[in-house]
This record gives sequence, structure tokens and C-alpha cells, in this order.
Amino acid sequence: MVAMAARPFSVLFIAPGGVSEAVLASGLLKKLHDEAPNSRFTIVANRRVAPLYADMPKVDRVLITERKGSARRWFGLLGPMRARRWSLVVDMPSRVIAGRLRPKGRPLRHDDEEPAHRLIEAARLMRLEDDPPSPYIFVSEATEAAAAALTAGAGPILAIAPTADWVGKAWPIERFAEVARRLRAPGAALAGARVMILGEKSDAHEVEPVRGAAPRDLIIDLVGKTDLLTTFAVLQHARLFIGNDTGIAQLAAAAGAPTLALFGPSDDRIWRPWGEHVRVVRGARNLDEIRKVDSTLSAQVRHMIDLSAESVMSAAEALLEETAAGARP
Repeated sequence: MVAMAARPFSVLFIAPGGVSEAVLASGLLKKLHDEAPNSRFTIVANRRVAPLYADMPKVDRVLITERKGSARRWFGLLGPMRARRWSLVVDMPSRVIAGRLRPKGRPLRHDDEEPAHRLIEAARLMRLEDDPPSPYIFVSEATEAAAAALTAGAGPILAIAPTADWVGKAWPIERFAEVARRLRAPGAALAGARVMILGEKSDAHEVEPVRGAAPRDLIIDLVGKTDLLTTFAVLQHARLFIGNDTGIAQLAAAAGAPTLALFGPSDDRIWRPWGEHVRVVRGARNLDEIRKVDSTLSAQVRHMIDLSAESVMSAAEALLEETAAGARP
């Protein structure tokens, strides 16, 4: 008697629209990949985050959409997928899960509780908040080889992502450059280090001061030159990452790089990068004090101006000392 092949467990995963949320929710996909029987994935994502899923096994399709809002608003536009019977649907933008593995009940957070980290919120969809899966990005041998080529050379790498999508969250570029110069100076914690600069293509002119923080042959300028998956892969080679509260900081922590995240007008209880070796540095004002002058957190004001280079330098040195035993060669 010929055994019947097990029926595939089909998963439709609608990815978050933001990079930070996509990285923080990536552990759920890893959990399903490892534990769901005969799983096959269809992933719907916007063009920005879609590369994160390019190397994931068991993926049949990655569908690109630029439509905003939850999947229920545009599901009918996805053609034959509308009629397909999915074993599991995970709609991250609208926090909806449906299918055979749908957990019973849904834990609620009361308004008087502390804000939950966004990774915990994602884990609650599958009742995993007591043991939330850490971010996990699948990387192929080809991607690893490309990252190795981009980072080839001698000496440790100081990775810096000095820009942000809002001026309020951006620490002054000149201070990033100052810290880079001081960290790689003779006798300093990262003496002679190479400086890897990360960012969007539109940031190319803005990051110029950081390019001057090291000799040209020791600058790895990847601004606008890598997608998110390759960015993750090159960050696996970094000895230290310093950056604003952005998706790249989340990628750095997920990659295992010691990560120094600079926060101002955002809540690090919710958005702190998730990883073993992560430190957060804030300026003199807390979030409530910043809200007093910018209640909607949208004004074109440099809220990070009160974070000194000395504070970031001290935190970077402490993190380097803390992680020295497991340092990358």
C-alpha cells in the first residue's frame, strides 16, 4: 500500500509595513517554519520589507503590495488567493490570526499596564508572550558570501546608521563622526577599526561627515547599496553598531552585533532592539518631557540634540568591554 503524502500546511503571512515591526515579528515565522507540519508559506509584504523573506525556506511566493491598511481591505485584489483555503492566516498589520492553529482566546492589555514591547505584542497573536521567539532572519549561503565580500579586510568593523526618517529621531551627524573618530583613535577601544556606514540612497549626501571619520580605504560605504537582507548579513560581521531608533538598529541586534541604540522621541520600552547585547542611550529628557513641547511627536525639531557625544562614547566603551570575550576577530 502506497502511503499518502501529508497535506501541506499552507500559511498566508501578511507582513508588517515597517522594518522594525517586520524584524520583531520574524521569530513567529521561524516558529511556524520549524513546528508547523509540512508548512508552505505565501508572504505578502511591501517593497521595502520583502527582501527580508527572500532566503526563507518553504516559501512559495512573496507577493509585493504597496497598499496600506489591513489585508481584509485589499484581500479581494489578490486574485485566486481569495478562494484558497489557508491552514493559517496571520495578518500582522491588523493583529488578526485565523485557521487551525488559531489560539483560543486573546489576552488583553489594560490601559493601566506598562506598555508591552512590540515583539511581545506580536507573540501574543499565537499565545507565545511567556516565551516569545526572538527575531530570526533566514540567510542563504549566497547572501552570506555577498556579505563576506562586502566586509572583506582586516580589522574590526564599527557599523553606523546615522540617519532616520524623521529629524526628531536623528542624532546630529557630526556627533556620530566624532564618536567614530574617538573609538578608532590610537589606543582607543576600536583602534584602527573600519567604519561601515548604512542608510538609504537618499542619505548619501547627509552621511558625508561620517565618511571623514576614517581614511577612505577603511570606509565601507553601503549607503543605498544593500537591501535589508544583505544589510542584516553584513551586520553579522560588525564588532559594534551605533544608530538611531530605526529598523537598521533592529537588524543589528537580530544579527547578534553589540548594539547601541540612541533614543529620544520614542518609547524604548516598546521599540528597544531585541537582543542579548543591546544598550539604549537617551538624552537628558525623557519621553514625557519631550511630549510637552511636541505632543504629536511630529514637529521638525531636533529632539536628540541633548544627547551628548560623551554619553554615547561612554556607553559604547562599556558595551565593547562587556562583549570583549565573544568579540568577532
